[in-house]
Amino acid sequence: MPSDTPAVLEAQRDAALTQREQGLHRSLSSRQLAMIGLGSTIGTGLFLGSALSVQLAGPAVLLSFFVGALVALTVMWALAELSAAHPAPGSFGLYAEMFLHPWAGFAVRYTYWFAIVIIIGSEVVAAAVYCQLWFPTIPSWIWTAAFSLAILYINTVNVTRFANFEYWFAMIKVVTVVLFLVLGAALLFGVACPRIGAANYTAHGGFFPNGWTGVALGVAMSIFSFLGIEIVATTAGEAADPIAAVPRALRRTLLTLAIFYLGGLAIVVGIVPWRQIGLGESPFVRVFQTVGIPAATHVMNFVVLTAALSSAMCNLYFSARMLFSLSRGGQAPAFLGRLSKRGMPVAAVFASGAGLMVAVLLSHFFPASAFVFMIGVAFFGGPFAWIITLASHLAFRRLAARNGTCYVRFAPPGPWSSLAGLLALLAVLLSTWWIPGFRVTLLAGPLWLAFLTVCYFVWRKFHPATPGSRAHLDG
Repeated sequence: MPSDTPAVLEAQRDAALTQREQGLHRSLSSRQLAMIGLGSTIGTGLFLGSALSVQLAGPAVLLSFFVGALVALTVMWALAELSAAHPAPGSFGLYAEMFLHPWAGFAVRYTYWFAIVIIIGSEVVAAAVYCQLWFPTIPSWIWTAAFSLAILYINTVNVTRFANFEYWFAMIKVVTVVLFLVLGAALLFGVACPRIGAANYTAHGGFFPNGWTGVALGVAMSIFSFLGIEIVATTAGEAADPIAAVPRALRRTLLTLAIFYLGGLAIVVGIVPWRQIGLGESPFVRVFQTVGIPAATHVMNFVVLTAALSSAMCNLYFSARMLFSLSRGGQAPAFLGRLSKRGMPVAAVFASGAGLMVAVLLSHFFPASAFVFMIGVAFFGGPFAWIITLASHLAFRRLAARNGTCYVRFAPPGPWSSLAGLLALLAVLLSTWWIPGFRVTLLAGPLWLAFLTVCYFVWRKFHPATPGSRAHLDG
């Protein structure tokens, strides 16, 4: 094949785009990758926020989460194929730049970085609140500062130590959920305790107390619960064997989450009448109290504290890789793309940490204005990233078919799985208009994208395409 054919030129361009993000140390195993994915995904949303999903759909929340798992499956297939073909820390941001347009890579990376920084801030604030149960006289800002410094340090030492910390933090959450499933099943089936049975699934307004509308709105919340699996693809730049390890870790993460969410919610609505599940108490605490575990409140407080810190550590890892990727693409200051002697993007970590502190301050001083807008962008960022990922996958497959390129296939043949997932996610974003408290998502999201679009074209005007960027490589 001539060296100047379109297929060869595109392959050379894609290789150059992937190569520009090299330099991170490749030392993570698939076991560690899966735990990082679980650590970022299983947080206060499962332990405390699952009550909102139950309020929307009642016992039929199980169908909502089943549909959410199917949508997450389409994203997992897409990321597995893309990361196996192009393992790099830029992940879906890099793929958007490679297969859609430089603006798409710019927009999705900055949107997701901003969203993750807000989430990190909220998790650190939550961790400080949890500590008030044991140390009510210590001001919350001391805990916020201490936890922020700790997760910054762990993210700058080296990636292996970070992975070991996260592995054990995530293991606490996994063991807690497994215990919850075992104890809950014992209550439902009457193993060594009085049998509760299946009456609560239909006794309080039926299985569909809010109809199919409630199920549909519950899907939106289930999608937010599965957000975080995409972080596994970001670890491709630091995986020992990314072609095999990343897809395996994605499968493990999604399967574990599906079992935990569906099993956990089945037990929650089976043991506690769904109308009694409120936002002020974790359903997990209720079950542990029902089986008579001593100090259930303190046990669960410790679990949700570690869950918040685990999620904050993983999300800081991810946000730093997003800034690192933007810098290597010439769309952020060059110093953010530098690595320490240990192969860590320390400058990008501290930049994300600075954003974390801004988020904490805004949440304290402007809870009804600026922070509400930031939360709206944060909720918009996850589905938007998945939509861009699926669109990139469609373009990747179309390009591979046109050029006859071989790749490792995970998704079914044809474009249908990614198309179905993309349409479902668009519907999820639209449905937030009818979810109490989430209308700000559709108000803030488009405004944020308009702002980013202006920033992108201003940046391009004053910063000509840098070597290694998609615009530069396209000539």
